[in-house]
Amino acid sequence: MDPHPDEGRQLFELAFPAPRVSDDAGTGPVLIHALDGFADAGHAVALAAQNLRDSLDSEVVATFDNDELMDYRSRRPTITFSGETFTEVQMPTLTLHAIRDNAGKPFLLLSGSEPDLRWEQFTEAIRRLADHFRVTDVIGLNAIPMAVPHTRPASLTAHGNEPESLGDLPTWGSQMKLPASASMLLELRLGQGGRRTSGLSVHVPHYLSQTDYPAAAARLLEAVSGLTGLELPTGALESAAAAVREQVDAEVSGNGEIESVVAALEAQYDSFTEAQTQRASLLAADEPLPSGDELGAELERFLAEQSRDDVDPDDSSRNENGDGGSSSPN
Repeated sequence: MDPHPDEGRQLFELAFPAPRVSDDAGTGPVLIHALDGFADAGHAVALAAQNLRDSLDSEVVATFDNDELMDYRSRRPTITFSGETFTEVQMPTLTLHAIRDNAGKPFLLLSGSEPDLRWEQFTEAIRRLADHFRVTDVIGLNAIPMAVPHTRPASLTAHGNEPESLGDLPTWGSQMKLPASASMLLELRLGQGGRRTSGLSVHVPHYLSQTDYPAAAARLLEAVSGLTGLELPTGALESAAAAVREQVDAEVSGNGEIESVVAALEAQYDSFTEAQTQRASLLAADEPLPSGDELGAELERFLAEQSRDDVDPDDSSRNENGDGGSSSPN
Protein backbone atom coordinates (compact mmCIF):
# COMPACT_ATOMS: atom_id res chain seq x y z
CA MET A 1 0.00 0.00 0.00
CA ASP A 2 1.09 3.57 -0.59
CA PRO A 3 3.22 4.35 2.49
CA HIS A 4 2.58 8.08 2.30
CA PRO A 5 -0.14 9.36 4.63
CA ASP A 6 -3.32 10.68 3.10
CA GLU A 7 -6.77 11.58 4.34
CA GLY A 8 -8.32 8.39 2.97
CA ARG A 9 -5.85 6.21 4.79
CA GLN A 10 -6.36 8.03 8.10
CA LEU A 11 -9.88 6.66 8.24
CA PHE A 12 -8.82 3.07 8.94
CA GLU A 13 -6.18 0.97 10.63
CA LEU A 14 -4.81 -1.93 8.59
CA ALA A 15 -4.21 -5.24 10.31
CA PHE A 16 -0.60 -6.42 10.37
CA PRO A 17 0.29 -8.79 8.97
CA ALA A 18 -2.55 -8.51 6.47
CA PRO A 19 -4.31 -11.79 5.61
CA ARG A 20 -3.67 -13.35 2.20
CA VAL A 21 -6.72 -12.82 0.00
CA SER A 22 -5.52 -13.90 -3.45
CA ASP A 23 -6.44 -17.38 -4.61
CA ASP A 24 -3.92 -20.06 -5.59
CA ALA A 25 -3.72 -18.62 -9.10
CA GLY A 26 -2.91 -15.15 -7.75
CA THR A 27 -6.29 -13.70 -8.74
CA GLY A 28 -7.56 -10.92 -6.52
CA PRO A 29 -10.78 -11.27 -4.49
CA VAL A 30 -14.34 -10.09 -4.88
CA LEU A 31 -15.33 -7.26 -2.54
CA ILE A 32 -18.83 -7.44 -1.05
CA HIS A 33 -20.03 -4.32 0.74
CA ALA A 34 -22.93 -4.69 3.14
CA LEU A 35 -23.59 -1.37 4.89
CA ASP A 36 -26.65 -1.37 7.13
CA GLY A 37 -28.71 1.71 7.80
CA PHE A 38 -30.24 3.42 4.76
CA ALA A 39 -31.36 0.46 2.62
CA ASP A 40 -31.62 -2.46 5.02
CA ALA A 41 -35.28 -3.39 5.26
CA GLY A 42 -35.83 -6.44 7.41
CA HIS A 43 -32.20 -6.07 8.51
CA ALA A 44 -31.45 -8.38 5.59
CA VAL A 45 -28.09 -6.79 4.80
CA ALA A 46 -26.90 -6.96 8.39
CA LEU A 47 -28.14 -10.55 8.71
CA ALA A 48 -26.34 -11.61 5.52
CA ALA A 49 -23.07 -10.02 6.66
CA GLN A 50 -23.29 -11.53 10.13
CA ASN A 51 -24.01 -14.95 8.66
CA LEU A 52 -20.85 -14.74 6.51
CA ARG A 53 -18.67 -13.64 9.41
CA ASP A 54 -20.07 -16.24 11.80
CA SER A 55 -20.33 -19.23 9.44
CA LEU A 56 -16.99 -18.96 7.61
CA ASP A 57 -13.32 -18.49 8.46
CA SER A 58 -12.93 -14.74 8.91
CA GLU A 59 -10.06 -12.35 9.71
CA VAL A 60 -10.15 -8.60 10.24
CA VAL A 61 -8.28 -6.72 7.51
CA ALA A 62 -9.05 -3.12 8.45
CA THR A 63 -10.96 -1.29 11.17
CA PHE A 64 -12.43 2.13 10.44
CA ASP A 65 -12.35 5.12 12.77
CA ASN A 66 -15.99 5.68 13.65
CA ASP A 67 -15.30 9.02 15.30
CA GLU A 68 -14.33 10.29 11.85
CA LEU A 69 -17.27 8.75 10.00
CA MET A 70 -20.28 8.59 12.30
CA ASP A 71 -22.69 11.25 13.57
CA TYR A 72 -23.62 9.84 16.97
CA ARG A 73 -26.42 12.37 17.43
CA SER A 74 -28.03 11.14 14.22
CA ARG A 75 -27.83 7.46 15.21
CA ARG A 76 -27.26 7.43 18.93
CA PRO A 77 -25.41 4.40 20.33
CA THR A 78 -27.19 2.25 22.92
CA ILE A 79 -25.84 2.46 26.46
CA THR A 80 -26.74 0.12 29.32
CA PHE A 81 -27.68 1.44 32.76
CA SER A 82 -27.68 -1.02 35.65
CA GLY A 83 -29.99 1.05 37.85
CA GLU A 84 -27.04 2.64 39.58
CA THR A 85 -24.40 3.21 36.94
CA PHE A 86 -23.64 2.87 33.23
CA THR A 87 -22.05 -0.50 32.51
CA GLU A 88 -21.45 -0.74 28.75
CA VAL A 89 -22.08 0.98 25.45
CA GLN A 90 -22.70 -0.51 22.00
CA MET A 91 -20.81 1.67 19.54
CA PRO A 92 -21.25 1.32 15.77
CA THR A 93 -18.54 -0.56 13.90
CA LEU A 94 -17.30 -0.64 10.33
CA THR A 95 -14.76 -3.30 9.36
CA LEU A 96 -13.23 -5.04 6.38
CA HIS A 97 -12.89 -8.82 6.76
CA ALA A 98 -11.07 -11.41 4.70
CA ILE A 99 -13.30 -14.48 4.50
CA ARG A 100 -12.99 -17.87 2.81
CA ASP A 101 -16.05 -19.53 1.33
CA ASN A 102 -16.98 -23.18 1.79
CA ALA A 103 -14.47 -24.16 -0.90
CA GLY A 104 -11.66 -22.10 0.63
CA LYS A 105 -11.83 -19.27 -1.93
CA PRO A 106 -11.09 -15.86 -0.35
CA PHE A 107 -13.18 -12.72 -0.67
CA LEU A 108 -13.48 -9.41 1.17
CA LEU A 109 -16.50 -8.23 3.17
CA LEU A 110 -16.97 -4.58 4.11
CA SER A 111 -19.74 -4.50 6.71
CA GLY A 112 -21.16 -2.40 9.50
CA SER A 113 -22.79 0.98 9.86
CA GLU A 114 -23.07 3.23 6.83
CA PRO A 115 -20.84 6.31 7.34
CA ASP A 116 -22.64 9.58 7.99
CA LEU A 117 -19.65 11.79 7.14
CA ARG A 118 -16.69 12.13 4.74
CA TRP A 119 -18.19 9.93 2.02
CA GLU A 120 -15.67 10.89 -0.66
CA GLN A 121 -12.74 10.22 1.64
CA PHE A 122 -14.35 6.96 2.70
CA THR A 123 -14.72 5.80 -0.91
CA GLU A 124 -11.13 6.84 -1.61
CA ALA A 125 -9.98 4.74 1.35
CA ILE A 126 -11.87 1.74 -0.02
CA ARG A 127 -10.41 2.35 -3.48
CA ARG A 128 -6.90 2.21 -2.02
CA LEU A 129 -7.68 -0.99 -0.17
CA ALA A 130 -9.17 -2.44 -3.35
CA ASP A 131 -6.00 -1.51 -5.25
CA HIS A 132 -3.81 -3.01 -2.56
CA PHE A 133 -5.66 -6.34 -2.57
CA ARG A 134 -6.21 -6.33 -6.36
CA VAL A 135 -10.00 -6.53 -6.05
CA THR A 136 -11.65 -7.64 -9.29
CA ASP A 137 -15.40 -7.31 -8.78
CA VAL A 138 -17.44 -5.24 -6.32
CA ILE A 139 -20.96 -6.21 -5.23
CA GLY A 140 -23.22 -4.14 -2.97
CA LEU A 141 -26.09 -5.54 -0.92
CA ASN A 142 -29.33 -3.67 -0.29
CA ALA A 143 -32.80 -4.49 1.01
CA ILE A 144 -35.86 -2.39 0.22
CA PRO A 145 -39.50 -2.59 1.38
CA MET A 146 -41.86 -3.63 -1.41
CA ALA A 147 -45.48 -4.68 -1.85
CA VAL A 148 -44.66 -8.39 -1.87
CA PRO A 149 -46.08 -11.21 0.29
CA HIS A 150 -44.10 -13.18 2.85
CA THR A 151 -45.70 -16.36 1.47
CA ARG A 152 -43.72 -16.25 -1.77
CA PRO A 153 -39.96 -16.63 -2.42
CA ALA A 154 -37.99 -13.44 -1.88
CA SER A 155 -37.37 -11.58 -5.13
CA LEU A 156 -34.71 -9.06 -6.02
CA THR A 157 -33.52 -6.68 -8.70
CA ALA A 158 -29.96 -6.07 -9.85
CA HIS A 159 -27.95 -3.36 -11.54
CA GLY A 160 -24.35 -2.83 -12.59
CA ASN A 161 -21.93 -1.08 -14.91
CA GLU A 162 -21.68 -4.25 -17.02
CA PRO A 163 -25.32 -5.37 -17.33
CA GLU A 164 -24.41 -8.48 -19.30
CA SER A 165 -22.60 -9.84 -16.23
CA LEU A 166 -25.89 -9.93 -14.29
CA GLY A 167 -27.14 -12.95 -16.22
CA ASP A 168 -30.88 -13.48 -15.94
CA LEU A 169 -31.36 -11.44 -12.77
CA PRO A 170 -34.22 -8.92 -13.10
CA THR A 171 -33.14 -5.29 -13.55
CA TRP A 172 -34.95 -1.98 -12.99
CA GLY A 173 -34.81 -0.83 -16.61
CA SER A 174 -35.96 2.74 -15.94
CA GLN A 175 -34.04 5.94 -15.26
CA MET A 176 -34.72 7.58 -11.91
CA LYS A 177 -33.29 9.99 -9.35
CA LEU A 178 -33.23 8.90 -5.71
CA PRO A 179 -31.53 9.78 -2.43
CA ALA A 180 -27.96 8.52 -2.43
CA SER A 181 -26.23 6.31 0.11
CA ALA A 182 -22.58 5.69 0.87
CA SER A 183 -23.01 2.24 -0.69
CA MET A 184 -24.26 3.77 -3.95
CA LEU A 185 -21.39 6.25 -4.03
CA LEU A 186 -18.93 3.45 -3.37
CA GLU A 187 -20.33 1.49 -6.32
CA LEU A 188 -20.15 4.56 -8.56
CA ARG A 189 -16.59 5.56 -7.65
CA LEU A 190 -15.12 2.07 -7.85
CA GLY A 191 -16.86 1.60 -11.19
CA GLN A 192 -15.40 4.86 -12.44
CA GLY A 193 -12.02 3.48 -11.41
CA GLY A 194 -12.35 0.64 -13.90
CA ARG A 195 -13.76 -2.16 -11.80
CA ARG A 196 -16.86 -4.19 -12.54
CA THR A 197 -19.45 -3.13 -9.98
CA SER A 198 -22.96 -4.34 -9.33
CA GLY A 199 -25.68 -4.09 -6.73
CA LEU A 200 -28.40 -6.42 -5.50
CA SER A 201 -31.61 -5.13 -3.93
CA VAL A 202 -33.75 -7.78 -2.28
CA HIS A 203 -37.46 -7.06 -1.82
CA VAL A 204 -38.81 -7.30 1.74
CA PRO A 205 -42.57 -7.35 2.51
CA HIS A 206 -43.30 -3.79 3.53
CA TYR A 207 -45.25 -4.94 6.57
CA LEU A 208 -42.16 -6.79 7.86
CA SER A 209 -39.52 -4.17 7.04
CA GLN A 210 -38.88 -3.26 10.69
CA THR A 211 -38.24 -6.81 11.91
CA ASP A 212 -35.61 -9.41 11.08
CA TYR A 213 -36.41 -11.09 7.75
CA PRO A 214 -33.78 -13.80 7.16
CA ALA A 215 -35.42 -15.08 3.96
CA ALA A 216 -34.28 -11.88 2.23
CA ALA A 217 -30.74 -12.29 3.58
CA ALA A 218 -30.59 -15.84 2.22
CA ARG A 219 -31.77 -14.64 -1.18
CA LEU A 220 -29.02 -12.00 -1.27
CA LEU A 221 -26.33 -14.59 -0.61
CA GLU A 222 -27.79 -16.97 -3.21
CA ALA A 223 -27.60 -14.17 -5.79
CA VAL A 224 -24.01 -13.33 -4.81
CA SER A 225 -23.09 -16.99 -5.26
CA GLY A 226 -24.70 -16.98 -8.69
CA LEU A 227 -22.77 -13.90 -9.80
CA THR A 228 -19.37 -14.79 -8.35
CA GLY A 229 -19.21 -18.57 -8.02
CA LEU A 230 -18.53 -18.21 -4.29
CA GLU A 231 -19.92 -21.07 -2.19
CA LEU A 232 -21.74 -19.19 0.56
CA PRO A 233 -23.68 -20.82 3.41
CA THR A 234 -27.39 -20.10 3.76
CA GLY A 235 -28.58 -23.01 5.91
CA ALA A 236 -28.81 -21.05 9.16
CA LEU A 237 -30.66 -18.21 7.43
CA GLU A 238 -33.09 -20.62 5.79
CA SER A 239 -33.85 -22.26 9.15
CA ALA A 240 -34.43 -18.85 10.71
CA ALA A 241 -36.63 -17.89 7.74
CA ALA A 242 -38.81 -20.96 8.29
CA ALA A 243 -39.29 -20.00 11.93
CA VAL A 244 -40.19 -16.43 11.00
CA ARG A 245 -42.63 -17.67 8.35
CA GLU A 246 -44.37 -19.87 10.91
CA GLN A 247 -44.63 -16.98 13.37
CA VAL A 248 -45.98 -14.53 10.79
CA ASP A 249 -48.48 -17.09 9.47
CA ALA A 250 -49.79 -17.57 13.00
CA GLU A 251 -50.24 -13.83 13.48
CA VAL A 252 -51.96 -13.40 10.11
CA SER A 253 -54.28 -16.37 10.53
CA GLY A 254 -57.70 -15.36 11.76
CA ASN A 255 -57.24 -11.66 11.00
CA GLY A 256 -59.50 -11.15 8.01
CA GLU A 257 -58.18 -7.70 7.14
CA ILE A 258 -54.54 -8.79 7.07
CA GLU A 259 -55.38 -12.04 5.27
CA SER A 260 -57.08 -10.09 2.49
CA VAL A 261 -54.04 -7.82 2.09
CA VAL A 262 -51.71 -10.82 1.86
CA ALA A 263 -54.03 -12.54 -0.62
CA ALA A 264 -54.03 -9.43 -2.83
CA LEU A 265 -50.25 -9.28 -2.73
CA GLU A 266 -50.07 -12.98 -3.61
CA ALA A 267 -52.32 -12.47 -6.63
CA GLN A 268 -50.22 -9.55 -7.83
CA TYR A 269 -46.97 -11.47 -7.29
CA ASP A 270 -48.27 -14.56 -9.10
CA SER A 271 -49.61 -12.55 -12.04
CA PHE A 272 -46.32 -10.78 -12.56
CA THR A 273 -44.33 -14.02 -12.17
CA GLU A 274 -46.54 -15.78 -14.70
CA ALA A 275 -46.14 -12.91 -17.17
CA GLN A 276 -42.35 -13.07 -16.80
CA THR A 277 -42.40 -16.85 -17.28
CA GLN A 278 -44.45 -16.56 -20.45
CA ARG A 279 -42.06 -13.94 -21.78
CA ALA A 280 -39.09 -16.21 -21.01
CA SER A 281 -40.78 -19.06 -22.91
CA LEU A 282 -41.24 -16.84 -25.95
CA LEU A 283 -37.62 -15.71 -25.79
CA ALA A 284 -36.49 -19.33 -25.76
CA ALA A 285 -37.74 -19.60 -29.35
CA ASP A 286 -34.80 -17.55 -30.65
CA GLU A 287 -36.72 -14.30 -30.51
CA PRO A 288 -34.75 -11.07 -29.97
CA LEU A 289 -34.10 -10.09 -26.36
CA PRO A 290 -36.07 -7.06 -25.13
CA SER A 291 -34.17 -3.91 -24.23
CA GLY A 292 -34.15 -2.41 -20.74
CA ASP A 293 -36.64 0.22 -21.91
CA GLU A 294 -38.97 -2.49 -23.22
CA LEU A 295 -38.81 -4.36 -19.92
CA GLY A 296 -39.51 -1.13 -18.03
CA ALA A 297 -42.48 -0.39 -20.30
CA GLU A 298 -43.78 -3.94 -19.73
CA LEU A 299 -43.62 -3.41 -15.96
CA GLU A 300 -45.46 -0.09 -16.30
CA ARG A 301 -48.17 -1.77 -18.39
CA PHE A 302 -48.50 -4.53 -15.80
CA LEU A 303 -48.89 -2.04 -12.95
CA ALA A 304 -51.42 -0.04 -14.98
CA GLU A 305 -53.46 -3.19 -15.58
CA GLN A 306 -53.40 -3.94 -11.85
CA SER A 307 -54.68 -0.44 -11.14
CA ARG A 308 -57.52 -0.88 -13.65
CA ASP A 309 -58.41 -4.23 -12.09
CA ASP A 310 -58.85 -2.48 -8.73
CA VAL A 311 -61.58 -0.21 -10.18
CA ASP A 312 -65.17 -1.35 -9.63
CA PRO A 313 -66.42 -2.38 -13.11
CA ASP A 314 -69.91 -1.12 -12.26
CA ASP A 315 -68.51 2.34 -11.53
CA SER A 316 -66.27 2.39 -14.59
CA SER A 317 -69.13 1.44 -16.92
CA ARG A 318 -71.35 4.33 -15.85
CA ASN A 319 -71.19 7.75 -17.41
CA GLU A 320 -71.62 11.00 -15.58
CA ASN A 321 -75.41 10.77 -16.07
CA GLY A 322 -75.53 7.43 -14.23
CA ASP A 323 -76.59 5.23 -17.17
CA GLY A 324 -74.67 2.27 -18.57
CA GLY A 325 -73.71 3.87 -21.88
CA SER A 326 -70.32 5.29 -22.73
CA SER A 327 -69.86 9.01 -22.36
CA SER A 328 -68.33 11.15 -25.08
CA PRO A 329 -65.66 13.76 -24.44
CA ASN A 330 -66.78 17.35 -24.67
